[in-house]
Amino acid sequence: MSVKHALLSLLEQEPMYGYQLRQEFETRTGGTWPLNVGQVYTTLTRLERDGLVEPAGHDGAAGQDGETQTQTQVRYRLTDAGHDEVATWFTTPVTRTQPARDELAIKLALAVTVPGVDVGTLIQRQRSASVQALQDYTRLKRRAGGEQDRADLAWGLVLDSLVFAAEAEIRWLDHCEARLRRAAREGAAREEAR
Repeated sequence: MSVKHALLSLLEQEPMYGYQLRQEFETRTGGTWPLNVGQVYTTLTRLERDGLVEPAGHDGAAGQDGETQTQTQVRYRLTDAGHDEVATWFTTPVTRTQPARDELAIKLALAVTVPGVDVGTLIQRQRSASVQALQDYTRLKRRAGGEQDRADLAWGLVLDSLVFAAEAEIRWLDHCEARLRRAAREGAAREEAR
């Protein structure tokens, strides 16, 4: 995920300070990808250095508990270059040239090559966890109900993505299990042929 571009896109609407950006990001993504406020401010510093945002004044900032902090916070706004960067980001497809590291795929790839690992049990336990996650996401979708405003629509799209990813993972685990059974049968047949 590009925190840089997420923050720039939020600033497209209006100037904000770090806590606001974090809150807006988490609201729009349903808290699926928690964002550390330190990461927000570090990113804002880099964006300012790169000429994509600039200070837009100071406000008394509300803290996490809703109380006003004693220090003032810098509000940031997009520069012209920042607006251009957001427009480019929204119109450029996400490339898949470098596959993201998938811990489960790595775990299974290693498990089939390490002696003594019960790969079948690993797959079964992961499938149970994936089915549970799918059920949780489905319950959240039912509770979310309609999409009255853009924030509800945004959260609904994130939930759809999570549901589709969980379904795909379950199908992939079924496929892995079938391949392992087939490989075991073929290995046994080779042994018998010797």
